[in-house]
Amino acid sequence: MKQIIFIMLSVLLATANVYAQDGAVIEADKTTHDFGIIKESDGDATHSFVIKNTGTAPLVITRVIALCGCTTPEWTKEPIAPGQTGEIKVTYDPKGRPGTFAKTINVYSNGKKGSYVLTIKGEVN
Repeated sequence: MKQIIFIMLSVLLATANVYAQDGAVIEADKTTHDFGIIKESDGDATHSFVIKNTGTAPLVITRVIALCGCTTPEWTKEPIAPGQTGEIKVTYDPKGRPGTFAKTINVYSNGKKGSYVLTIKGEVN
């Protein structure tokens, strides 16, 4: 009886492990970008995050949400094949916003439950 339970448990764990590895997985080259000190008079500041699919299925970014109207995201709309990269370009408008800032960008995809969070920060002079 113990052998049967052990065998069934082994099969169950092996099956769960195989399924856990299937699917798309989202990763970024870095999740935070520091603009440092930027001048309001220089206009918008932009950074592109490189997104990689480290999974086994195509990664689809369904939406990208910046929590502030001063931050505008653009992203790769086509599915990203396993092992390939895409881009999320984030533009910050410093006009009328002197001082330090830290803005989060929520990335929704089939590569993670919930959102994958990116951050930009800096200081406007």
